Amino acid sequence: MAVTLTQNRRQKMTMQQKKTDNKMPAAPLRRTKILATLGPATDDDHKIRQLISAGANIFRLNFSHGDADDHRLRAKLIRQYADELDATVAILGDLQGPKIRIARFEQDSIVLKEGDLFTLDTQYDKTAGNQQIVGVDYPPLAAQVGPADHLLLDDGRVVLIVDSVEGSAVKCHVSIGGKLSNNKGLNRLGGGLAADALTPKDKQDIKLAAELRCDYVAVSFPGSADDLEQARQLLHNEGCVAGIVAKIERAETVHDLDLLESMIIASDAVMVARGDLGVEIGDAELIGVQKHMILRARQLNRCVITATQMMESMIENPMPTRAEVFDVANAIIDGTDAVMLSAETAAGKHPVAAVEAMARTCIGAEKQVSANDINFQGVLSFDRIDQSIAMAAIYAANHTKSVSAIVCLTESGSTPLWMSRYTSELPIYALSPNHGSCGRMCMMSGVHPHEFRHHEADGDIETCAIKELVNIGKINSGDKVIITHGDVVGQHGGTNTLRIITAS
Repeated sequence: MAVTLTQNRRQKMTMQQKKTDNKMPAAPLRRTKILATLGPATDDDHKIRQLISAGANIFRLNFSHGDADDHRLRAKLIRQYADELDATVAILGDLQGPKIRIARFEQDSIVLKEGDLFTLDTQYDKTAGNQQIVGVDYPPLAAQVGPADHLLLDDGRVVLIVDSVEGSAVKCHVSIGGKLSNNKGLNRLGGGLAADALTPKDKQDIKLAAELRCDYVAVSFPGSADDLEQARQLLHNEGCVAGIVAKIERAETVHDLDLLESMIIASDAVMVARGDLGVEIGDAELIGVQKHMILRARQLNRCVITATQMMESMIENPMPTRAEVFDVANAIIDGTDAVMLSAETAAGKHPVAAVEAMARTCIGAEKQVSANDINFQGVLSFDRIDQSIAMAAIYAANHTKSVSAIVCLTESGSTPLWMSRYTSELPIYALSPNHGSCGRMCMMSGVHPHEFRHHEADGDIETCAIKELVNIGKINSGDKVIITHGDVVGQHGGTNTLRIITAS
């Protein structure tokens, strides 16, 4: 659920109290959202609080690392610091998935050189790897590879070429050498190695995600829309309505456009997971795939995250490289909703500086993106009134002078989602009484969610909403704003009103 102050507490807070040191400092409005991964580097010295102040919108709990108590503590701290800062942030639980890995080495790591002979054996002792052989946790490996296959370890840093398969042993020679340590990932160039998307561990972690009230749950290595629907159903069984993120990591998925499209539709957001995906399809092909996924996600009214090595050098260095800045900027110009930091914040030396650098880059890139005219992608009519209102609002925002903001009163978050698929220079303030909706809207480009409950005794809903935004400093008295809402408060899909009014 969204991490927000309760309405009662807001009503008790005076404007003077909001100007205390606990309030987040004013910063330029940023449309692109920042997703920061938590880990050992963020566990000390109030780092989570600093990351929120620096601009993190969503926190990723990586269930591949740490135990349940680690994630419980991090979730607790997220809520504590968000409450102190009067911030709305979300939590994403990232399932480990069926990532294929080598086992462990006796000495924790080895160094392979080009031309060395090396064996992967699914029946070898899982703790006794050495310079010549290591175990693998994927029993079908020997049946699914053959001579001349390229096997990529540790996101392609080490490359083996298969010479022969003898029983459970896959005998290889080293094409590209390097350091190889315990439990590194294993892929085949071109894809083809795949296990069931939801492992027993994932099913336990889904229960943990529900317990932690995650706003999103990311499914790793999904092979079909059915995998995503299974994860959604398991969450619903636990009473959780978190959004589903499809991590696109398999070559088979992007080579079948119908399959890719069905998975986008089955999700609430997709992640261009450039690590494993890039290893399987190659970096050259990844360029076009990333652009296509961002475009189709927006056209299909889904959020999209661009991830992996976006500011990798900041694991060690306090500043990103210019190439990394341009990489992030290009994803933003293409239309990504969110950009993700992984090891940069989870294990890097400069986690707060990484978020600050990402925020600066987002703001700089957004200056190069102009508000666009509505292009309905061939849709000449709408079946839903609320979608028509959303499109009318964004058109008015981009063509009406002196309007300073869009105010969207929403239950489910659908109306601001449709608005966010098109670029506008105006902020979209999305007010909802629903914690879960506020959390999911943290992912949407240009949308600034805020928890808001209206009571009839307080007056009409438009006046109360505008007063709330003026009180918290989002808009000023005298500003002209576009406001959308429904006649019936609490009705999902009921948005049917658009007005341009002056804040007072």
